[in-house]
Amino acid sequence: MDRPNIVFIMPDQLRHDFLSCYGATFIDTPHIDALSQQGIRYTNAYSEHPVCVPARASLLTGMNAIKTGVLDNGQYLRPDYRACGLETWPELLNQQGYYTVATGKMHFYPWEKRFGFQHRIIAEDKLWGFIEDDYYHYLQSAGYSKTSFVELPEYHQNHMACISPLPWQYNCDHFVGKETAHWIDEYEDEAPFAVMVGFPGPHSPYDPAPEYAQFNLEDMPEPVAANPEDTKLMRAARRSRSTSPRKSWYAVQNDEPPTRATYLRQRAYYAGLIAQIDLEVGRIVEALARKGILDNTVIIFSSDHGDYLGDHGLSGKGSYYEASCHVPMLVRHPALQGAAVSDDLVTLTDVTATVVGLAGRSIPSYMDARPLTGLGLKAEKREYVFGALRNGWMLYDGEWKLCKYPRGTHLFNLRTDPTETHNRARDPSCAEIFHRLDTQLTDQIMRSTDEAAFAGRVYTFSYSSSPEFGRPGWERTYPMPWNEIYPDSEDPN
Repeated sequence: MDRPNIVFIMPDQLRHDFLSCYGATFIDTPHIDALSQQGIRYTNAYSEHPVCVPARASLLTGMNAIKTGVLDNGQYLRPDYRACGLETWPELLNQQGYYTVATGKMHFYPWEKRFGFQHRIIAEDKLWGFIEDDYYHYLQSAGYSKTSFVELPEYHQNHMACISPLPWQYNCDHFVGKETAHWIDEYEDEAPFAVMVGFPGPHSPYDPAPEYAQFNLEDMPEPVAANPEDTKLMRAARRSRSTSPRKSWYAVQNDEPPTRATYLRQRAYYAGLIAQIDLEVGRIVEALARKGILDNTVIIFSSDHGDYLGDHGLSGKGSYYEASCHVPMLVRHPALQGAAVSDDLVTLTDVTATVVGLAGRSIPSYMDARPLTGLGLKAEKREYVFGALRNGWMLYDGEWKLCKYPRGTHLFNLRTDPTETHNRARDPSCAEIFHRLDTQLTDQIMRSTDEAAFAGRVYTFSYSSSPEFGRPGWERTYPMPWNEIYPDSEDPN
């Protein structure tokens, strides 16, 4: 186990409370649940940047979104990130002798880039019909299209909730699970491998295959009631500078807002997608066992963010409500005995430091990620979780959650108010708590903003006695590499 194989499984937009191992009674997810039967289930795992691309960019680098500069889906990493002294986790593992593979959805820009992965099997999205990835060609060869569901009236009527027109064998998540298992079956190299598996589901469209659209609407948990006074605080205080017209999300042609019945149907079909993914998780684990390498493989399971599914009257994700940012985190580790539960605060980006640590590499100083606790790695418990997006900041200490938005602030006590319906931001009895969290949040914002500008720094010491600086024609170093400003405490090589 000095250099175990690593499999990181990440469904897209999976909230933690729709798994039976996290208490859901309306669904059974045995293959996902089994991952923690020889490992750890973390109850307080959070996506610090609960939008697809910011979460994934931070995963690649281990840096928070302010430092990566990726705070929404329309931004991405600098193309010259390596000249800045940064490396992605696949690049770090390659240097440790690992063979690195990405299957499914990665949400890279450009989409076909590898960013260090030595091999990719690409199923970039269920909806992006013009991306000519491996899944696109797989469907084309059988006469199917990625976007055929858009032609279904129920897709528009139910705000993206519909039964897939594709047969199960052509389902996107099935393609990812099948191809991942096939790759494991065929791998013959002696080098350890690290595979990241990106399932496009259960992200909308909520389009399970017919045999998985079997969940009853009345069995679904009711959405958390909306509080318009709280949700309006999250809206941007001014209009976007963009001049392009805003299009309906995923081309939904329905001017009526979702109703309670709509959200319950979305939830039922969302559960169907999760059941499909659970089957594929079992397929991947079975391939590892069939290959005889399950006992030398660490499996990590998490998600980039959650899904409101009508909670607080919202759709999608993008804030620090629990439905959006609280994610599952399960680790199966052969060196651990039995099932353990950890209440430690951990983050999605901590997966990055964990896989680097499992590979025997020290954690670069530019990473904000920390190894997950309880896995035998040098791990420091978090005092709080800090998160940032373009339109929101958050700090959570395990009890109190402070969220700042363009028009105001949320303060919730999750122990007494787990559904986040009682905003205490203006409660005089919470003034001291508010001030403490606000101070810690401000400190994190300032630190991250300063470190985000590292590539533009001119010097790390005074040039007052430098003759080179004083001569005409002197040019500054740009981009300034990270390690020239913040040297690693240990040589990573």
